[in-house]
Amino acid sequence: MRFHTRKWVKPEDLNPNGTLFGGKLLAWIDEELALYTIIQLENTRVVTKYMSEINFKSSARQGDIVEIGIDVVKFGNTSLVLKCAVRNMMTREIIITIDHTTMVNLDEDGKPKAHGKTQIEFVKDRL
Repeated sequence: MRFHTRKWVKPEDLNPNGTLFGGKLLAWIDEELALYTIIQLENTRVVTKYMSEINFKSSARQGDIVEIGIDVVKFGNTSLVLKCAVRNMMTREIIITIDHTTMVNLDEDGKPKAHGKTQIEFVKDRL
């Protein structure tokens, strides 16, 4: 799995228990998956259609650094299916895993649009 982004857990990210709020973590994940999809499909119009079971395995506390990892599961006609894991860089524990998230490529009218992609592309290879 390729880990793309790191986030620093700050006081505003905590729940009343003093640990990372799950909703904040899910927002970070959704944003990262969207950015990854935008870069892969070369289209800023993408939406999250589906997320499979979300499995919280551990947590993070203020000051911890978490890292978000993404892998492509498959390329669909109008979609990209991704899996994700987030790990705590301080404890080395996995915080959360999501096995399938479907991101859909859209046209100007907000309708699913074929993207024509079949494999991961790296920006350096496009130049």
